[in-house]
Amino acid sequence: MNVAVVVQRYGLDINGGAELHARQIAEHLHPGTRVRVLTTCARDYVTWRNELPPGETSVNGVPVERYPVSHERTPERFAALSERTFHRRHSIADELRWLDSEGPVSPALLRRLATSGTEFDFVLLFSLRYHHAYHGSRALPDRAILVPTAEREPSIGVTLLQPVLRGVRAIMYNSPEERRLLQSIARNETVPGTVVGVGVQVADHPDPARFRQKYSVDTPYVLYVGRIDENKGCGALFDDFRAYARSNAGAPQLLLIGRAVMDIPRHPLIRHLGFVSDEDKFDALAGADVLLMPSPFESLSIVVLEAWALGRPVLVNARCEVLLGQCLRSNGGLFYDDTAEFCAALDALLGDPGMAAALGRAGRTYCDAEYSWPVVEQKYRDMFSRLQGEGPAPAGMEPLPGWWAQRRRTLPPAAAVVDAVATGPVLDREVHFS
Repeated sequence: MNVAVVVQRYGLDINGGAELHARQIAEHLHPGTRVRVLTTCARDYVTWRNELPPGETSVNGVPVERYPVSHERTPERFAALSERTFHRRHSIADELRWLDSEGPVSPALLRRLATSGTEFDFVLLFSLRYHHAYHGSRALPDRAILVPTAEREPSIGVTLLQPVLRGVRAIMYNSPEERRLLQSIARNETVPGTVVGVGVQVADHPDPARFRQKYSVDTPYVLYVGRIDENKGCGALFDDFRAYARSNAGAPQLLLIGRAVMDIPRHPLIRHLGFVSDEDKFDALAGADVLLMPSPFESLSIVVLEAWALGRPVLVNARCEVLLGQCLRSNGGLFYDDTAEFCAALDALLGDPGMAAALGRAGRTYCDAEYSWPVVEQKYRDMFSRLQGEGPAPAGMEPLPGWWAQRRRTLPPAAAVVDAVATGPVLDREVHFS
């Protein structure tokens, strides 16, 4: 079987959530399946600047083809088109301009897909909101398997994405909450789909003492791992943690791992370690009292799963329905909605090691059952077999409206479309609070 993985950026040093997800799927499917990655020459998701050479290369044994991006993103144009599309009545033409400004626009990549003929049995396209996924899905709807990696944010309500969600061959969702969100918007329940996410693989023998010695950490600590960004909830995390430290003389350190794209406050208990190796990350996770995940928008948090795989409890932002749902389904952590709840939940986790350990064990059990690589790989292979067994694909993608119809500004604001969908966790299994 030949499978293409199509993603906006790709490489060992590109560790964004969707991009890392795509690389891990490609590498784990590669044994037994001929996988080929099609991507751009961009390394930076903000500019889409061509930084990597075009042509064919190999990453961890998987062949990779890179194609140039035709133009960089213009932040001002993207912001203006996002404002119109997300918050005002607008047209399909406005949405197409927004999608072009979102990028990455790579005509050569799209030509490669459109002219691939029968080379690929299936094409895995990451992620829904990007230019290549939209046009790639429309080019090969009978073989397109979409991996949306969608969060509850305004772009998911863009009208032109709905025919893609109804017209692809199958969809691999990250969570029950993502599936409900996209099915509610697109009414695409008849499209084959399954909740699969991504597998988790952590170090066999992490060593917290090694981490402590290397980074001179000699006190208890809580941990944040990821891009240090206002959009990831880090500004609110700093406020919440400082509030906790003011009222608790024995507060732990807050250690931060990841690239900072915002200012980090000066505080005696807040320490930024920067970008670290996987070995250091797993050592740090294994020794943390709690992993903190303040992001209000996640389609699936790999680092939360990694913390659970290492038996550590988590404290997550309850405003992210995916994280809240994961905690309730796993019994692997606590959650908070405001500063007072953050302080109370963190105090409970730090003050009751037995409860924290029990939450960590429950998280590990859940992670092993739902997110081990054998489970994830089998879900993909089962979908491939199912689609092959169904025979020819159904009717193709709904066509775009004509020139005049595309320019009628009758579409609702995308944010309003998303706001109309029910919120909250999806509890597809019994939840025990004891």
